[in-house]
Amino acid sequence: MGVKCAGCADGTELPFAFKMAFQPIVDVTESRIWGYEALVRGPNGESAHSVLSQLTDDQLYRFDQAARVMAIETAGKLFADPRARLSINFMPNAVYEPRACIQKSLEAARRANFPASNLMFEFTENERMSDPAHVENIVRAYKALGFWTALDDFGAGYAGLGLLARLQPNLIKIDMELLRDIHLSHAKQVIVSGVAAMARELDITVLAEGVENEAELTVLRAAGIALFQGYHFAKPGFMSLPAVRGFQRMEVSLAG
Repeated sequence: MGVKCAGCADGTELPFAFKMAFQPIVDVTESRIWGYEALVRGPNGESAHSVLSQLTDDQLYRFDQAARVMAIETAGKLFADPRARLSINFMPNAVYEPRACIQKSLEAARRANFPASNLMFEFTENERMSDPAHVENIVRAYKALGFWTALDDFGAGYAGLGLLARLQPNLIKIDMELLRDIHLSHAKQVIVSGVAAMARELDITVLAEGVENEAELTVLRAAGIALFQGYHFAKPGFMSLPAVRGFQRMEVSLAG
């Protein structure tokens, strides 16, 4: 494309290793696995924190690129359903120029024979954005390229209504603190039902994450939510697609 950015030529290797885990996203309306979120893990399955705590500011770009590539290449080996989406977390501050910085991801998708149109990039902002216009530019560019975009932790920190109005992503993931024990809280039920209704008016898909039991699931389904993620269905599988509660599917793994 001829577009270059400041970090694209930096081929320096990261001084630490990492791998991926995959957690299913379930569509209860269609009774299928809608996709998987790729989650960073240590080389032996250690927590994401064990990896992210080693990051320095000057490694953000390299890590963001490497994590995307690993997620896509691993998904290419694991995924069997051609409709399944791959959700990848990204760091807005690690994206210099959206169309330039996405090239390594597109190259990885071609190598892995993974449909680029099945990629979804999600971001979270628990602290106020230093440059909302930059993030808006990223979201606009990714949507123009045919990717889905997702706002994680909606309803927590600064990921609220103002950000939703400005960015209008394809999908919002409601913060799990709003969903925890929702069957016991009338206030939470009213708030989440309102969010779901608002999202429908904006043509934005809603995903409820962190669902842990049948009681929470029942209330959220009644609010009109169809996409779910959480331990009630499956814990993340280390370098694998875990078996999912209620689905006749064996685990598929690359873990040694």
